[in-house]
This record gives sequence, structure tokens and C-alpha cells, in this order.
Amino acid sequence: MNQTLLVIDTQQELIDGNQKEPAVFNKDQLIININFLINKAMKSGIPIIFVRDLDVADGKGRGFQIHNKINVPTDVTVFDKTATNAFHGTGLLSHLESHGIEHLVIVGCKTQHCIDSAVRTATINGFDVTLVSDAHSTTDSDLLSAEQIINHHNETLHGHYNIEHFSIVRPSKEDLFIPTHDSYRES
Repeated sequence: MNQTLLVIDTQQELIDGNQKEPAVFNKDQLIININFLINKAMKSGIPIIFVRDLDVADGKGRGFQIHNKINVPTDVTVFDKTATNAFHGTGLLSHLESHGIEHLVIVGCKTQHCIDSAVRTATINGFDVTLVSDAHSTTDSDLLSAEQIINHHNETLHGHYNIEHFSIVRPSKEDLFIPTHDSYRES
């Protein structure tokens, strides 16, 4: 099965925060888990795609770049987006289709916005998705803590489906590049 690791909005200023926004929840562990998956993908020959949000640091400078503690391989594909949804106006969908990708392993920020929309849009467009439960993060909202938002989305998106394709949620320590969607579909 052709698959990719999709790393969404892991930019310096988004993860570390700035004068207006705090750092994302559990940022150090988030970076460790993302790096673990990047290394695993590289060893397995799985392509890696990064998506950056042009709203972060006004789309320029050090704050806009992928976090300096994330091990970015030299041969990754990078899409810049202007919307919450990584598929909107980026060429991501046509890139995935042209490479025959069927399964996306998704990590990054922010859980309730860009991660949620990417997971749902991917299933609508014919991809099975594995959302990595401990490799996406966010900040507190006015109503919920970041941890509550993450837990809620892990529960809500596990089994989210659009008839033929759906998302499951698994932790980073599992062998995520061996998808379990077919066994889940049969149960």
C-alpha cells in the first residue's frame, strides 16, 4: 500500500508560541514523537510531506520555518497553505493522487483546526487515515484545555468514516506504516 507521513503546521512560532499565543501542549514530547515517526518513515522508504500555514509569522522568517528541533529530511515535499484545510488550494490532493497514495499517517498542529480538517477531508477524498494520538497538539481554548481537546479528537476521529474510507487513531509506538484499516473494516 502506498502511503505517506503528512506533517501539518509544525512551524517554529506555532509550536513555541509568540507574544499573543502560548506554546502548544506538551511540545517537547510532540517533537520527540514526530521525529521518531520521521526516522521510521525514512527507514521504511515512506515519503514525507510537510504543510506550512502562511498565517504563522506572516509567512516569513524563522518563526514560519519548520521547528528547528524537527529533523526535516532534505527530500521532502512542502506545501504552503492559506486556509485551515491542508487540501484547500495547495496541490496536496493532486500530489497524493499522482503518487498513488492510499494511506496517510497524520501528525502536527493544531488538533481542532488543521488536523481535524485534514483527517476528515482525506477520508472524503478516498484515503484511509491514521491519526497519531500522541503526535498532534494544540493550545487551550476558552472552554477546554489542550489536553481535553486532544483527547476529544482522538476519541471522535477514531472510526470516523465516509463509507469506504475512514480514520483510526493509534499511538506513535505502534507500527503505523502497517495499516490496520482492513481488519477494522471487517469487524
